[in-house]
Amino acid sequence: MNIVALGRDHTDALIEFFARLPAEDLTLMREDVTEPDTVRGWADRPAHWVALDDGAVVGFAAVRPLPSWSDHVGELRLVVDSAHRRLGIGRALARHALADAIRAGRRKVVVELAADQEHSLAMFGSLGFTGEALLRDHIRDREGNLRDLVMLAHFVDATWSSIDTIGVSAELGLEDNTP
Repeated sequence: MNIVALGRDHTDALIEFFARLPAEDLTLMREDVTEPDTVRGWADRPAHWVALDDGAVVGFAAVRPLPSWSDHVGELRLVVDSAHRRLGIGRALARHALADAIRAGRRKVVVELAADQEHSLAMFGSLGFTGEALLRDHIRDREGNLRDLVMLAHFVDATWSSIDTIGVSAELGLEDNTP
């Protein structure tokens, strides 16, 4: 498995990847990722990656900077093919995205998850993300069921002392412990 920057040569495979996602995963995506023009518009943009396994996309991650007074914050989006979950792909993508966000000067990275995604919550917790907010009945799935949304945050400055523990400093190529 390789993690590479999303380029034009990956967009068809990424469109196929999104077409394979179950309806539950599509509910949690902000954009209509079943629309090919949406996916093609991401090509060659910074902070978008795909995880490839023999040329097939098995995971996607992006960090989108928030606008204006929140431009120090990045929003992490991550999805892994259901057949490839719990193999470390999500963790590798999340670490890669977090490292890139820190290099880009983000001081805070947030991720939004359905509250019942226990494995994802645990994975992000192991990367230094902590609970920021719980929004009750904030998600309506495609069947009309309401679910809670959890926002987790990684505060770069506050957690820098533990960054060596999760290996991000090595990915950043930093010699000392300062961001």
